[in-house]
Amino acid sequence: MDRISRRAQVLNNHLTQTPPPPASSLHPSPCLSYSPPELTEKTHFDTADLRRLTDGHNLQDRDWLYGLMVQSKLFNPRNSGGRVFISPDFNQSMEQQREMTMRRIGYLLERGVFQGWLTAKGIEAEMRKFAFLEVVGMFDHSLAIKIGVHFFLWGGAIQFFGTKRHHEKWLKDTENYMIKGCFAMTELGHGSNVRGIETVTTYDAKTEEFVINTPCESAQKYWIGGAANHATHTIAFSQLNINGTNQGVHAFIVQIRDADGNIFPNIRVADCSHKIGLNGVDNGRIWFDNVRIPRENLLNSVADVSPDGQYLSAIKDPDQRFAAFLAPLTSGRVTIAVSAIYSSKIGMAIAIRYALSRRAFSVAPNEPEVLLLDYPSHQRRLLPLLAKTYAMSFSVNYLKTLYWNRTPELNKTIHIVSSAYKAACSWHNMRTLQECREACGGQGLKTENHVGHFKSEFDVQSTFEGDNNVLMQQISKALFAEYLNAKKRNKPFKGLGLEHMNGPSPVVPSRLSSSTLRDRQFQVDAFHLRERDLLARFAEEILKLLSQGQSREHAFMLSYQLAEDLGRAFSDRAMLQNFLQVEESVPSGLLKEILGLLRSMYALVVIDEDPAFLRYGYLSPENAASVRKEIMKLCSDLRPHALALVNAFGIPDALLSPIAFNWVDANAWSSVQH
Repeated sequence: MDRISRRAQVLNNHLTQTPPPPASSLHPSPCLSYSPPELTEKTHFDTADLRRLTDGHNLQDRDWLYGLMVQSKLFNPRNSGGRVFISPDFNQSMEQQREMTMRRIGYLLERGVFQGWLTAKGIEAEMRKFAFLEVVGMFDHSLAIKIGVHFFLWGGAIQFFGTKRHHEKWLKDTENYMIKGCFAMTELGHGSNVRGIETVTTYDAKTEEFVINTPCESAQKYWIGGAANHATHTIAFSQLNINGTNQGVHAFIVQIRDADGNIFPNIRVADCSHKIGLNGVDNGRIWFDNVRIPRENLLNSVADVSPDGQYLSAIKDPDQRFAAFLAPLTSGRVTIAVSAIYSSKIGMAIAIRYALSRRAFSVAPNEPEVLLLDYPSHQRRLLPLLAKTYAMSFSVNYLKTLYWNRTPELNKTIHIVSSAYKAACSWHNMRTLQECREACGGQGLKTENHVGHFKSEFDVQSTFEGDNNVLMQQISKALFAEYLNAKKRNKPFKGLGLEHMNGPSPVVPSRLSSSTLRDRQFQVDAFHLRERDLLARFAEEILKLLSQGQSREHAFMLSYQLAEDLGRAFSDRAMLQNFLQVEESVPSGLLKEILGLLRSMYALVVIDEDPAFLRYGYLSPENAASVRKEIMKLCSDLRPHALALVNAFGIPDALLSPIAFNWVDANAWSSVQH
């Protein structure tokens, strides 16, 4: 056939659209339809029992507040796929989001949500307050932060740093929002290093007033939640200079606006502007230009200044005074750790529910496509994170109990555990949200489906109330002090869960069977072995550097890698310990067996992910390979319980997202017309 004829035939075939002969093994498939996972996924245990373990307290109060939010148009209800969902409207401008935050606070205030948050006494009042803050944070992180700054930071500072005169004057009006408070600690030039802040306060004995000044631009207060628009008062942290002597950081009550929102003289306020998240919070910057406040506005539970200008404190050592001064601020790290885990729960619930109804690819001709969660690779992505979320949920409940029952003797323990859990939980949350976003494919990019947008909303948790890497180093410094104290005094370790250091070093079997890997004693031994070895290595390295003439601080700086490894080892071991305590509280039965699977998954994933187990020879390469294989078996064992495990979180449908339910109807043309 010549060239012209061949081209003519090709063109003719194209125009007549002659189809190729059909393949005998392929048949057209009907359109996909949504099938609720509840139709095929069985529940083998009482999810209400597991919810009681994860929420821990005030379940009825939580459910009441869930209902209060769902029934109000202020919480932006919308119908999608035949269900009502609530979430903030992130299409609003920054200014609109801030206004909605205040309107929602007003709604909650009118309905008694904040009653007793600062004036009621006892653990029951604290438990209720924490439960309500957790529920609010599941709806909107901005709303929770705005409330948290007002009650936990501003209000908490008055409670813990102040004395009777401050309590009587400020707490009731704070609880009723007659006063709107903020918390001015962070500066442009100083964040984690609170001792280095540059704001300066002096005392004028003639007028019995303190004079607060911002001496340079790096001393401006920065990231102060509530300062840009709404706060009337702030707790200003400042160096206190008395008669030429710097007495260190102290806290003062300063009014920055009147009730009508007018900024006070000698105070300048600027907006921190748009952020990658939390735009419902009006973060601002503050400058003090020799602002005068009454002597009584010094929060004086730790130190005071007499009318004639004498500095008074029962704690003479500046380091101890600073530690006592900051001890009550651990509530911020506690609430961040808890909030991070509730965010992870939402992400896991959405991604796993989606994976139980979304299908992709067939493994053989004419067979239905496979559910995402039936792919071993998808199980490996999500189920270990689910186990970690459970481990951390139990751990933050322990942390809350520790905080509610605080005593001066427990301050050090609360500081170390809250630092460890805040870092571990916020890191876990960001990793979980990223994996859930990817596991939901393109749907994970939609703001209405939460998991993608949550990343920017919760990213701040890694750095506020202490940079996570700095917190890891603080933990290791504290453990080093415990190590030295025990060795120098030849006394056993006591506290912080370090009692295992008093016995012989555990021995890991040379070959690890499946039953051994799932055995709680092996898991405990492996975690103990890592922690005690890293602590010994860290101490040895610090002491060696000190013997070479390095300063203590420089020695810690040079040992940062071991410090972070040790901090994580402490966190992981403490969380395994918390998990075991919960597991022991459950009677024999299927729920206990499932908790055992989750605990084994948590322990083995930690071992698999930490190079220290291979780096320092705690496990042989063969045993490390066995750990990885066992994780896949655990994924298979947990797969039948995946739906029940996320349902046990007790999260209302309205706080999840359309792809957690009928994602076909939610994206149908009728939804566009509606």
